[in-house]
Amino acid sequence: MVSQMYIVRTIDELRKLRRPLVGPVGLVPTMGYLHQGHLSLVRRAKEESSSVVVSIYVNHTQFGAGEDFVGYPRDLDRDLALLKKEGTDIVFVPSDDEMYPAGFDSWVEVEGLTRRLEGAFRPGHFRGVATVCAKLFNIVQPDRAYFGQKDAQQVLVLKRMVADLNMDLEIVVTPTVRESDGLAVSSRNTYLNAGERRAAVVLFGALSLARELRRDGEGDADTLRRRMTALIEKEPLAQIDYVSIADAATLEELERIDRPALASVAVRIGRARLIDNVLLE
Repeated sequence: MVSQMYIVRTIDELRKLRRPLVGPVGLVPTMGYLHQGHLSLVRRAKEESSSVVVSIYVNHTQFGAGEDFVGYPRDLDRDLALLKKEGTDIVFVPSDDEMYPAGFDSWVEVEGLTRRLEGAFRPGHFRGVATVCAKLFNIVQPDRAYFGQKDAQQVLVLKRMVADLNMDLEIVVTPTVRESDGLAVSSRNTYLNAGERRAAVVLFGALSLARELRRDGEGDADTLRRRMTALIEKEPLAQIDYVSIADAATLEELERIDRPALASVAVRIGRARLIDNVLLE
């Protein structure tokens, strides 16, 4: 078992340190610029694992043309200080050449689930996510990998991949971490100026409305979608990509809420594209 936090940049280094680790081993994949959502995953991993590995890698293959890969916030020194405070065992910080060496031409694609919501608006996004996570799972060989509910579609895609490809690990999903006004914490929140930050609470407002309507017995999914859309449209800075009431397992849009459902939204505010969701039981 390692007795300090090791920072490694190559797969060979990682594998040498991984072999003697006491299990179970928890993995927290991140793109860095860590916030309380990421740290909550690390803490959960620490509770359930004898050893914790965190990866920091801004994966260019999950960004589409015109998206924010170049401008994505990065601060490795800050991230490492936060992870050391949390008692992380290993931090894996690979380069692009390490993860995608010359001649790389193998991809993981999960169909069905990726055709909707984020997949419809960000073609190729989930191919990049599935591929990099498959690589990280193969490199680290964790017993559990930790993700947040905020990225609900990503979680479903990765669970499908793990099941279909017989990967020997568990995907653990933790609750969305929110600011005091309900906004889901996100690295992209740093893109918001003061006025945009105030406007961004409309996402949680719309999701809270959906939850309240459902609790009051409303079972018509289109009614929820219309009411949520109307609320968001009252905010002049908000531009809607989608408002969804979908089957929580398949992400197929529902007519009646007669099973566990996922209410989810994607909204552009300034240069930030924000996503959020809540489960409707």
